[in-house]
Amino acid sequence: LTMHSLQIQPRPRGHPTWPSPANQRGRSSMFCSTLCGVLRFDANMFLSGSFQKYKEPEKSVRVEEIDGVKLVKNLAVKMEEMFRRKAEATRRLVEAAEEAHHQHEDNPDLQYEYFNAVLINEVDEEGNNVELGGEFLLEPNDHFNNLSVNLSLSVVQVPTNMYNKDPDIVNGVYWSEALNKVFVDNFERDPTLIWQYFGSAKGFFRQYPGVKWHPDEHGVIGFDCRNRKWYIQAATSPKDVVILVDVSGSMKGLRLTIARQTVSSILDTLGDDDFFNIIAYNQEIHYVEPCLNGTLVRADRANKDHFREHLDKLFAKGIGLLGEALSEAFTILSDFNQTGRGSVCSQAIMLVTDGATEMYDDVFEKYNWPERKVRIFPYLIGRESAFADNLKWMACANKGYFSQISTLADVQENVMRYLHVMSRPKVIDHEHDTVWTEAYVDSASVSICLCVLHLFMQKNQGILLGVVGTDITLQELMKLIPKHMEGQKRRKPNYSSVDLSEVEWEDKDDTLRNAMVNRRTGTFSMEVKKTVDRGRRVLKMHNDYYYTDIKGTPFSVGVALSRGHGKYFFRGNVSVEAGLRDLEQPDVALADEWTYCNTEEEHEHRHLTQIQAIKLFMTGRRPHLKCDRELIQEVLFDAVVTAPLEAYWTGLALNKSENSDKGVEIAFLGTRTGLSRTNLFVPADQLSNRDFLTAEDKEGVFNADHFPLWYKRAAEQVPGTFVYSIPFSTALENKSVVLASTAIQLLDDRKSPIVAAVGIQMKLEFFQRKFWTACRQCTALDGKCSISCDNEDINCYLIDNNGFILVTEEQSQTGLFFGEVEGAVMNKLLQMGSFKRITLYDYQALCKEYAGSSDSARTLSDVSLQDAASWLLTELVMSRGKTMMVPCDTEYPAFVSERTIKETTGNIDCDGCFRSFVIQQIPSSNLFMVVVDSKCDCSGAPPSLKCDRLKFQKDRKKPESCHPFHPEVRGHGFLCMCVFAFIQLHIM
Repeated sequence: LTMHSLQIQPRPRGHPTWPSPANQRGRSSMFCSTLCGVLRFDANMFLSGSFQKYKEPEKSVRVEEIDGVKLVKNLAVKMEEMFRRKAEATRRLVEAAEEAHHQHEDNPDLQYEYFNAVLINEVDEEGNNVELGGEFLLEPNDHFNNLSVNLSLSVVQVPTNMYNKDPDIVNGVYWSEALNKVFVDNFERDPTLIWQYFGSAKGFFRQYPGVKWHPDEHGVIGFDCRNRKWYIQAATSPKDVVILVDVSGSMKGLRLTIARQTVSSILDTLGDDDFFNIIAYNQEIHYVEPCLNGTLVRADRANKDHFREHLDKLFAKGIGLLGEALSEAFTILSDFNQTGRGSVCSQAIMLVTDGATEMYDDVFEKYNWPERKVRIFPYLIGRESAFADNLKWMACANKGYFSQISTLADVQENVMRYLHVMSRPKVIDHEHDTVWTEAYVDSASVSICLCVLHLFMQKNQGILLGVVGTDITLQELMKLIPKHMEGQKRRKPNYSSVDLSEVEWEDKDDTLRNAMVNRRTGTFSMEVKKTVDRGRRVLKMHNDYYYTDIKGTPFSVGVALSRGHGKYFFRGNVSVEAGLRDLEQPDVALADEWTYCNTEEEHEHRHLTQIQAIKLFMTGRRPHLKCDRELIQEVLFDAVVTAPLEAYWTGLALNKSENSDKGVEIAFLGTRTGLSRTNLFVPADQLSNRDFLTAEDKEGVFNADHFPLWYKRAAEQVPGTFVYSIPFSTALENKSVVLASTAIQLLDDRKSPIVAAVGIQMKLEFFQRKFWTACRQCTALDGKCSISCDNEDINCYLIDNNGFILVTEEQSQTGLFFGEVEGAVMNKLLQMGSFKRITLYDYQALCKEYAGSSDSARTLSDVSLQDAASWLLTELVMSRGKTMMVPCDTEYPAFVSERTIKETTGNIDCDGCFRSFVIQQIPSSNLFMVVVDSKCDCSGAPPSLKCDRLKFQKDRKKPESCHPFHPEVRGHGFLCMCVFAFIQLHIM
């Protein structure tokens, strides 16, 4: 590192002074001009001939540009085939379930012992198996996240609030035993399958492979398959719903509590294809969310959670004028349907009340008859039934269903009944729909659930027996992506469902989003800002996007390639023998989550490591292994080219003079093909940061959705630049470290592919000691320096290109944002253009809320620099003490230096006291030295984004089928809507 001199003129009487910016250059030297000793293991030592083959492309390597259109189309074909296999598995389950039910006759006296998921392998006090338990063989299986499973049998889970020997459940469990054979057969045909499920309308849930379920500390398992989003989405058509809640005086106390729970349970039954709003009424109309007056919003999780927060604000008083509330609900549904922005399918009004004094036939005649396009579902709250007849009549006259809810325990089962009514037209239409759900998080992974709806006719009644399906983990999708060609991928962490505009939020006009939603094929380009390192740093790049649809599904797939190095790759040839020899060296590892060979499809291959599979495939001993030959040839080339590093690093380790105080702990390399080499210069148990380059360090290793952070940051810097940083996971620990990395390019221009990145981990104390030692060396021509960092009247800092402090005299400030320590100076640097503030958005953030506060979770739009610094320094951790984390929308800052500005001086007026500073860029690095005059003291609730976001509806591809009514459903009343069943098979 070369640190240029900071020119400062001595102050009379032995005190330092700060000349004007015009006079600061060309004066006597203040500090040393070099810090070469800071990094003894520099780029030259790392390269040192080891990459000669990379530097001779005309001899051994050819550079090719990635064809984005071809890449995305090939990817779509692979995904189409994968989705097709999953759909076929569920169709086989549908056929088996239909036949088994057809052959079965219900027997109310049937006694049948089955494997209950909670009771298996449980024994009583005498050591005997409990009823519905029994001995059930379970063995750990890495394909199922190392859970102990039974690959021969399924288990049955029954919700805690249901009797597990109810005749309906016993009969359903009995005939669905026929699915065990199909479960096993499906898994043998497609070993990449994971969980396969059957969820019954009766409430039980059959799961394969069999696994033991564990209740919570209260002995309860709240899981009910019928409440799951995938079940509801498969069972009903999209719908627009208005929920009317009676908050008149008669609803006080327990009734209002039951009403709130009823509304919350109704929200549970709504999915992303549905739209809703909630209106509370007494003598007036009260929208639960006032900013959504007269409209509907999508029933995604964020919106539903937002409305739930408002339910506790409902209070009962006054009289209830139901007629006006009904009129308002009909008007909203009509107006919103005409805009074409809703479901454009089924419509319903949910009425939660303790009674109706009249039938309001005039309202129905005006708005709903004779078509009866809007169904009415009244929920009578309380034990009294004086006004029940009027509510029953409303349901019958408007193709709905009446339910009475007397206790909190009755809520869930009664709310679910409306789904039976809404599903019947779909059942009678014999629509064997394949329903693809949104992405969601299960207990083990982020998954996409595929559900296939099974329809069954009996006695001229449409009976939905259930839903079958399979989950497709995002990890399986990621395996199809050619990671060595794609560069960086963007995936939002910790999400269930994320709109594309919330990830690629720079697409202000939704050009990319709408094209992909409408399943078009095309290209798009834009400047993007990518957050890394837990949102504290930002990378700026220009991406080219290529997208197309996946046939047979509602999905589209897109690929983003960074211009420059991201659009180019290289090919090199080495012998298989040499490549395999170097690949098996002890310092070599391959990316754990990358697929060089598919070892999942065949059971006999699952025990193989990727390196073992590559060796068997390339030597011809397992020719039927499905391997990516192109990727393997490139990784073998990397193994040969980087092989000299092992001997080179070993030599450095043996030469104690090169690292006498063991300041450098690890040297590492990673290539674009996912190959990495690591050398420890200290014993593993003496490492300051033992998590680095391990699975615990998610951002520091190659994984399914991104390259290591040190690789990405190096790749986006100017060629030849070293990138230094303090990992945030260790910044506040006693044994902190500094990482330094640089990218290796094949050619000396920006269009060259990045072939590898190399770096080291060193002790922070070692790095800082080298810095201070160098700063104390005087390089003035006369050998005299009147000022140094030892002077009490100045503060010296070493900061990185994102404004975080690596070196400072105050150890407690290490790792902090410079703006928090020197806010006035940072503001001045922003005004002068040395640093830029970049605004980032997170629509699924978590904010800290303090107990007893209703508004402590706030956004960061228009916050001060000090507030921004505080945000950057605050970990988003789960509830601890008197705080809790709540969902919120945030607008927050990130900071990045201007590369073209090498040196800047400035003065700050602090109430008549002028504070001066100098900042200089350290060549060939991302670091800046800042020297600040310390004599002057310059130290001296934004609106929520939620409402605007709720109002703004993004375009969404609607389901292709809609089944709001069927002419065969002639009955439309309480007595006519009493026999229904659901079957749902959910495969994870």
